[in-house]
Amino acid sequence: MKDWFPDLTRSSSPRYMAIADLIEMDLRSGHLVIGDRLPPQRQLAKRLDIDFTTVARGYVEAQKRGLVDSHVGRGTFVTGGAGKEGRGFASDTAPDLRRAAAIDLSMNMPPEPADPELLGRMREGMSAVASNLIPLLRYQGFGGSGMDKEAAATWLSRRGLVPSQERIFVTPGAHPALLAICGLLAKPGETILSENITYPGIRSIAAQLRLNLAGLPMDAEGILPDAFADACERLKPKGLYLNPTLQNPMTLTIPEQRRAEICAVARKYHVPVVEDDAYGFIPLHGPQPLAAMAPDLTWHIGGLAKCIGAGLRLAYVVAPDTKAIWPFVSAMRANTVMASPLNMALATRWIKDGTADAILRFIRKEATARQDMVAAILPTGSYRSDPISFNIWLTLSNGWTRSTFGSHMRASGIGVVASDAFTVDGPAPEAVRVCLGGPIDRERLQGALEFMGHALEGPPELSASFF
Repeated sequence: MKDWFPDLTRSSSPRYMAIADLIEMDLRSGHLVIGDRLPPQRQLAKRLDIDFTTVARGYVEAQKRGLVDSHVGRGTFVTGGAGKEGRGFASDTAPDLRRAAAIDLSMNMPPEPADPELLGRMREGMSAVASNLIPLLRYQGFGGSGMDKEAAATWLSRRGLVPSQERIFVTPGAHPALLAICGLLAKPGETILSENITYPGIRSIAAQLRLNLAGLPMDAEGILPDAFADACERLKPKGLYLNPTLQNPMTLTIPEQRRAEICAVARKYHVPVVEDDAYGFIPLHGPQPLAAMAPDLTWHIGGLAKCIGAGLRLAYVVAPDTKAIWPFVSAMRANTVMASPLNMALATRWIKDGTADAILRFIRKEATARQDMVAAILPTGSYRSDPISFNIWLTLSNGWTRSTFGSHMRASGIGVVASDAFTVDGPAPEAVRVCLGGPIDRERLQGALEFMGHALEGPPELSASFF
């Protein structure tokens, strides 16, 4: 039986109506789900200190709305229904466990919202989008409608960017945008530069386009400007790819002075910069983007995967100038036709009604809590992280190799990826990226981290091979 105790002050309706209203509200928010058994009427009346008949009338009203179903001798169960305002809660909206189980632990995922109020806001946004379902199933022009670009501009302004709408494009994720941009900048056999430890996606894209990806040496503040200048002299690169904020996988953020130095070198050698700002929205007061320092040189990609949700498959791209617009549009249309209008409409809704900001606040808060858990378990200095990143970069010792450690952690529920996936040039270090986000909750993460910490205290042969 669900321990449901409604706060009748949340509804201005008469008490019996309020009970039905709150069943509906809690069903939308996820506090109640289909199949929950509500408290017996007399028990609820006693807890609320109201007449039994008031509760009985409330349950009857909820049944009229299709929200519950009562069975003599068994009780009252949540069934869903249309609701008094036509919102659907049909039985086929129950979570499909096959979809819930679908997860790729090789990806760096933010913590997933679990707060009922936030989930309710997210679902309300989807309900609002559904009212335009048929138009959103049509082919539409590439780059987003005027209202989608307006929402994109609002979102990008949080990073201090104020480009004209004609330079903003809504694309189906950062990855296809990167594929198109790199294809525009370089031909097969030509060189693109990146961090030497970098996002695996850019390695895959370079290989697909048959480009030469050259890694630049790094320190704690990012790529070395002198090494960048030297590579410009020797390799004549056609572009520089950077993930400058909470960099995946090492979590470093390039400080403003270093960014200015990088932009100066790029300007001197006329090298376009591709700024993958996937994590740029996570810090509350991060350094300004490269696109704000050198807008005429920089392709800015503000992906939504890490700050709202990867399933949206959306990114906001800012072209460096109007001359670059048409080749980019042609390349994107050839590869992807358009971003999903359904996804664009949902993202636009969430940005305009504040839900996107609420998700972002949750991610910041939850990432901080999870980093605190890591700090309490792993020795200081044994890993790289940022207080609001949702991964760590773990250097292995005591005889652990990245392959044995990955195998050891396979059943833990957290994603562990070996450094080979991130290394551009030279041998891969004995290190791994450990993701702290995704569907794992704090309790399970605590257990996984304790398991990991115990293993790292000694050599592999002293650790249990199970989780």
